[in-house]
Amino acid sequence: MNAEKQKKTATLSVSPSGILHVVYHTINQDPYAYIAQAHFIDAFANSPEEGLFALVASKIEDNWSLALTYWREFVALYVEQLSQQDYDSPKALTISLPSEEVLQHWVLKVPPIPGGEYVTIDVLRSIWLSFDMWCSARASSHKGGVAGFLKEHFPMWLPLGRVCFHLAENKQDEDYPFAFMATYATQLAHSREMQHKPLKHALQEYAGHHNKTALYHLLKPIHEAAIHCEWVREILESHDVYHPMAWTPAEAYQLLQSVVQLEAAGLMVKCPNWWKKRPKPKVQVNIGGKKSTLLSADSLLNFSVTVALDGEPLTKEELQAIYQSETGLILLRGQYVEIDAKKLKEALSHWESVQKKVSGGLSFIEGMRLLAGMSADLTPEENSNTLQEWSMVQAGDTLSTLLEKFRHPETIKNKELDGELKATLRPYQEIGANWLDFLTELGLGACLADDMGLGKTLQVITLLLRQKKKKLCQPSLLILPASLLDNWRAEMQRFAPSLKALFYHSAFDGVSEPTSETLKSLDVVVTTYGTLQRQPWLRDTSWHLIILDEAQAIKNPMSIQTKLAKTLKGHARVALTGTPIENRLGDLWSLYDFICPGLLGTSHRFKQFIKTIENNKRSSYAQLRQLVQPYLLRRLKTDKSIIADLPDKTEVNVWCELTKEQLKLYTQAVHDMTRALENSKDGIQRRGLVLAYLMRFKQICNHPGQLLGDKDYQAQRSGKFDRLTYLCSEIGVRQEKVLIFTQYREMTIPIAQYLEKCFGEPGLILHGGTAVAKRKHLVDQFQDEKGPPFFVLSLKAGGTGLNLTAASHVIHFDRWWNPAVENQATDRAFRIGQKRNVLVHKMICKGTIEEKIDRLIAEKVSLATDVLQVTGETLLTEMDNKQLLDLVRLDLNQMIEKEIFV
Repeated sequence: MNAEKQKKTATLSVSPSGILHVVYHTINQDPYAYIAQAHFIDAFANSPEEGLFALVASKIEDNWSLALTYWREFVALYVEQLSQQDYDSPKALTISLPSEEVLQHWVLKVPPIPGGEYVTIDVLRSIWLSFDMWCSARASSHKGGVAGFLKEHFPMWLPLGRVCFHLAENKQDEDYPFAFMATYATQLAHSREMQHKPLKHALQEYAGHHNKTALYHLLKPIHEAAIHCEWVREILESHDVYHPMAWTPAEAYQLLQSVVQLEAAGLMVKCPNWWKKRPKPKVQVNIGGKKSTLLSADSLLNFSVTVALDGEPLTKEELQAIYQSETGLILLRGQYVEIDAKKLKEALSHWESVQKKVSGGLSFIEGMRLLAGMSADLTPEENSNTLQEWSMVQAGDTLSTLLEKFRHPETIKNKELDGELKATLRPYQEIGANWLDFLTELGLGACLADDMGLGKTLQVITLLLRQKKKKLCQPSLLILPASLLDNWRAEMQRFAPSLKALFYHSAFDGVSEPTSETLKSLDVVVTTYGTLQRQPWLRDTSWHLIILDEAQAIKNPMSIQTKLAKTLKGHARVALTGTPIENRLGDLWSLYDFICPGLLGTSHRFKQFIKTIENNKRSSYAQLRQLVQPYLLRRLKTDKSIIADLPDKTEVNVWCELTKEQLKLYTQAVHDMTRALENSKDGIQRRGLVLAYLMRFKQICNHPGQLLGDKDYQAQRSGKFDRLTYLCSEIGVRQEKVLIFTQYREMTIPIAQYLEKCFGEPGLILHGGTAVAKRKHLVDQFQDEKGPPFFVLSLKAGGTGLNLTAASHVIHFDRWWNPAVENQATDRAFRIGQKRNVLVHKMICKGTIEEKIDRLIAEKVSLATDVLQVTGETLLTEMDNKQLLDLVRLDLNQMIEKEIFV
């Protein structure tokens, strides 16, 4: 293993394309997905299939992370099928795919690991099929056949040479309705065919001094099992184990209850097929079955308790028969079912006690917790295992209808907006807007966590227009980072000009606290997290909807802005985020404490709940996922239903704020340019002067270190580096790849060094000084799915001739005056062979020459037409002094309005 990689934390992750791979981080170790075992790391480095093979060929250890345990147990389903194949059949191996229901269960079980959001039914199916091809090829070509393959790698799964305890029904005998027999698997002479023989034949087959060792190894698992199972010790000492036996239901139940111990001792166990489902009477708890016109967050849910078998209530006579039998197996309604009268009564008593406590009805949150398999107040139940085994909590008809819409938001329909929305929503956007409206109408919180670039802003604007149509007396409150104010205002003006929106900030010229009458006339008030801290009236006002954009801003529950956001009063709350919150449990709690206060309990209680799960390596996170998923809608760009509906390329402006140092340098540069122009003469000297100052303004916008040449590229000195942090942290969490273009060779290394901290691993650099022979190697590295996550390129050196379709993001760190050159660079990612939607981010410093050039290009004025030409920068030098100074001068009014000076 590479020495450099050994210094880092190895983490098992799922890539956006659904591939299992190991990533290395110099940042914090992921507690759920780390790999401490070198042989696993090496195996996954060779291929995902080899890594999975190494896992399933090993026993689960205490130091395994949840990710290793999860994938080992998933692939064990495959090996179990493989071990049951007909080894001598001339036909190819036939391993069946798990059903969709089983795969969905595994999707819910996935622990909070990197890339966990990419684990879907399709991804699990693909991993299974890839492992099947890999494993089948090796098993079929093994010199010992499939049996030899299993014997070498999975001896515990191989029947050959092992004792098997068989239990079968004997319907001919009412008193002894079960039959038991112990067999062993042996291989016929001159054949690979296996034969199961009664165990007594082993005494004859292994008779003689030389075979004592073989007989000892064959019978050893029975002696091991006898240590833990009294009934095994009895039939071993009496030698009954060597003969078929007729058993009562009570005797059969002894074996059924001992399956885990028997298999742990090395025995194989064959039981009746119905035992896999463990049929048993259960306490059936029905929540929300009462008919209601409309459920909401404030609704109280009715609560009923019965004892049922397969969903059908039991009669008094049937219950009496169960209580008299106490424990074991009884014949009920034509089938044998497992009973434990004591545990059934215990479960019934518990739920009847809960029913008395909530005689007036369950709260919606309590009901949702119970449906997810938790206690109503999230406290650990002393008899939780008994309750889970002998209870079944289900939604009644009314609540079930509501939850079905949560699970399938595409079934939610809404009225048209009669032309008020000046845009055509993509199908998934319409589904998202309908879902938001549906949940908030019920007073429930909602988290829209779509991938970056899928249009969360437009979906929320649609939601606000629908609230407007309801003619409410309260406006909604939208809180967002300062840097996004401009984007939201532009989007609202473009797509919803009829929305009455107040963009509020204390620094706005002429803006003051609105009166109650003014508020009634508004549809939405838009402000920032910083303003929320400074303006108490925002917290004192009662709002309709409270919407947080970039809601990861409240992931720290101890921060002031988080605490203040949670004090806001409103009918319902909405959070927008582009990061996979389910994989970060601390962030998950804080976010849900905002959108659905109380759902996950207090921070302390939630930590206790998570600790309980973590302490049990075989436990799953299905309960937690079932609890939070109704309020979470997340669509990925990799979803088949989404990617076909996306444009091939989406371009967005990324607005950056000048730091105080940049502002000072820029102002000084404008002053110096003014004086220099006054003293300059027309001609070559003036053109050279203008070009030099244009370069200077660009350098200031990039980073003061570039202009001053002091080699100090600290992020806090540059607004662009600050925004780069936000952009790339989200790209990194998604495990996507990005190209960063700059026209300055000297900026490639500082940008790459900074991004290495963001991604936790180094990237690649290409500029004019990069040897031609090395370029193909760099491209191949980046195109490799396991290769570096980012590639910094100088615009001229990397803008042509390269195929970099592994990138799903392109960032233009600084602006070229000629958009054709930018587009040419963008096309390095957007080329034939690109299967992803490419999101292009253009970084622009607000109020500077960068914004003004961008505006001119967007408005397609005459100057823009000239700028579009190759000679655009040269043409700028031919503007008169007034035009030039207007172009470069800081637009202070714009900067204040857009909250540059927060």
